[in-house]
Amino acid sequence: MSGGVDSSVAAILLKQQGYEVIGLFMRNWDTSVNGDILGNPNLGDSICPQEQDYNDALEVCKKLDIPLHRVDFVKEYWDFVFTYFLDELKKGRTPNPDIMCNKYIKFDYFIKEAKKLGADYIATGHYAKMEKGYLCRAKDLNKDQTYFLSQLSKKQLENVLFPIGDIGKSEVRKIAEEYDLVTAKKKDSTGICFIGERNFKQFLKNYLPNMPGSIINIETKEELGKHIGLMYYTIGQRRGLDVGGTEDKLFVVGKDLNKNILYVMEGEDNPYLYSDSCLIEDVNFNCELRPTSCTAKFRYRQQDYPVTLKYLDNNEILVRYEPVKAVTPGQACVLYLGDKCLGGGFIKEVRKDDKKLWYLL
Repeated sequence: MSGGVDSSVAAILLKQQGYEVIGLFMRNWDTSVNGDILGNPNLGDSICPQEQDYNDALEVCKKLDIPLHRVDFVKEYWDFVFTYFLDELKKGRTPNPDIMCNKYIKFDYFIKEAKKLGADYIATGHYAKMEKGYLCRAKDLNKDQTYFLSQLSKKQLENVLFPIGDIGKSEVRKIAEEYDLVTAKKKDSTGICFIGERNFKQFLKNYLPNMPGSIINIETKEELGKHIGLMYYTIGQRRGLDVGGTEDKLFVVGKDLNKNILYVMEGEDNPYLYSDSCLIEDVNFNCELRPTSCTAKFRYRQQDYPVTLKYLDNNEILVRYEPVKAVTPGQACVLYLGDKCLGGGFIKEVRKDDKKLWYLL
């Protein structure tokens, strides 16, 4: 029970199906130590968003007549998710902490805690489905969250229920309103998993020093301005470059970590934004299927692209595709066979014409 509308309705649907439902709220971030919504450790008299989430979860559970337990995974979240997040940023990559949070917290420590409470199954408010032992896309493709579940093992997906996988977001809201839940019209959470919406630059200053450097046109080699730190930019980004009148025409196309250079180029279809293969590492499969051709997503909010797979040693795969824009080191490449989500890995190298693109780390 996260204090959001999706887990609230998941609990309702489980009760309707005859399950004995127990709520479990996870506290994964210590705002008193690590700062509030703006990265400011002085919370003043206001209640922090995480405590508000707990209060909302408590109110929902009281209305649904189910017990609510609370557990702290602050240290585990720091060790397995936030440290990874910072390490990836230091490497100039674009990490996805939500994926690691699911792997290590929600579907590991959470499961262990649920078993201590005597649970036979765990259920979450993810938009996903389990069908015949396979992880599958949700009915509402606009909300489908299988991308974020791609690092889960077959074992982790045993005895897991996704109650809202067969309904859309509008229906979820409607059910919550019918039960007059405090979460019915609550805004969906965004930002870093369990840390939430923040002034990202202000927040990161608490953990990583800013290292300003040059913004250079990759083709003309002209210096156009200064960046505030490579960690704040991702491939394909257009906004926030602060280089004057041409900003709306410039796109981030690469980084040089050693020289602390941010490379940009005009035009959203410029050739520096495109690649035709990538090497993915830390590959995880959640089933026995090992296709040589399937589809892949290189970002969450992205269409599927047809790909071919070459399996390598060291748990790596070479993924080939027709030219795709803004494939980015650190992001997840998630593999699909129809509606089945097979798993995926993290993008280690981005290539074009079988050559590693030097400006993409």
